[in-house]
Amino acid sequence: MKLQRMNRRALTLGALAVSGALALTACGSDDTGTGGDASASAPAAGSIDCGDAEGQLLADGSSAQKNAIDAWVKQFTAACQGVQINYKGSGSGAGITAFTQGQVAFAGSDSALDEEEIAASKEVCQGGQGIDLPMVGGPIAVSYNVPGVDNLVLDAATLAQIFDSKITNWNDAAIKKLNPEAELPDLKIQAFHRSDESGTTDNFTKYLIATSPDNWNYEGGKAWQAKGGQSASGSSGVAQQVSQVSGAISYMELSYAEGMDIVAIETGASEPVKASTDGATKAIADAKVVGQGQDLALEINYKTKAEGAYPITLVTYEIVCDKGNKAETLPTTKAFLNYIAGEEGQGLLADAGYAPIPDEIIAKVRTTIEGLS
Repeated sequence: MKLQRMNRRALTLGALAVSGALALTACGSDDTGTGGDASASAPAAGSIDCGDAEGQLLADGSSAQKNAIDAWVKQFTAACQGVQINYKGSGSGAGITAFTQGQVAFAGSDSALDEEEIAASKEVCQGGQGIDLPMVGGPIAVSYNVPGVDNLVLDAATLAQIFDSKITNWNDAAIKKLNPEAELPDLKIQAFHRSDESGTTDNFTKYLIATSPDNWNYEGGKAWQAKGGQSASGSSGVAQQVSQVSGAISYMELSYAEGMDIVAIETGASEPVKASTDGATKAIADAKVVGQGQDLALEINYKTKAEGAYPITLVTYEIVCDKGNKAETLPTTKAFLNYIAGEEGQGLLADAGYAPIPDEIIAKVRTTIEGLS
């Protein structure tokens, strides 16, 4: 059964690679961006409003949303001939740096801008500042590779101790208590974390800080702070390690966990909750908008005990200037953001393993995009 799931994952990633290769072929270079593809999979004429979009758009940031961006870019550039969009997916930290240095039209980040980053953004947003537009919901799956264990349950305290190198073997008493019927092997835990600055790391550790502060004595942030463990770059990097290393465990956006076993989280609800797009949307619906002005930064309730709500959930923001966007890229930026925030763009997310943003929040995003200048 696990082999079948791995095969499905390989087919999925293969399909993404093929679609990306087709798009890159259309623009003639895998260094300059993703160009239009007039294949049979192109959207129906008129279903995407291209506006005045033209030329090349550079963006960078969250690797967690990379698969969603790839799907969106394929559809948008197929409908809007001559447009090229290059989203690198180097990680949230790299994306914000590129944005505050004026290197990209927009950035993707799994964490909202902090005060220092907002201040830096004012240098490139003439007369304005960077703002956060919630666009992609994503449950952070905790994936593992333990032979013979298909339905592992963990809680926040146990997760914190595993990733802080305090629980080091899979047959530890704390894990046995949560999984009394599982045949846990005498196997060393290989805990992997992100080597790059990552909003996924930030959100995963925010969950641990909120739910198990006695076991997670770190400030949190995009850079990994805990002791021990091993590291890999990007969501794809940690996913590859889990799939290949016996005893491995790591955290990643759900779309990267296809074909792997994932942990069910004990939240205090009637049943442990596995990562799912529906569970993430339920968690995001309980979030509060805490950004000021046009900024739509959200505060997630990591302690939720609502039935079916998955607590380890991130929101990926597209970061743009509210005012002072570069005139040459603003029309394309607005057209693309309007598409991905619209019903058609959000409608692609669930099939790709992501959670659509709840209606009340995405409606505010659409209004904000229209006012970008």
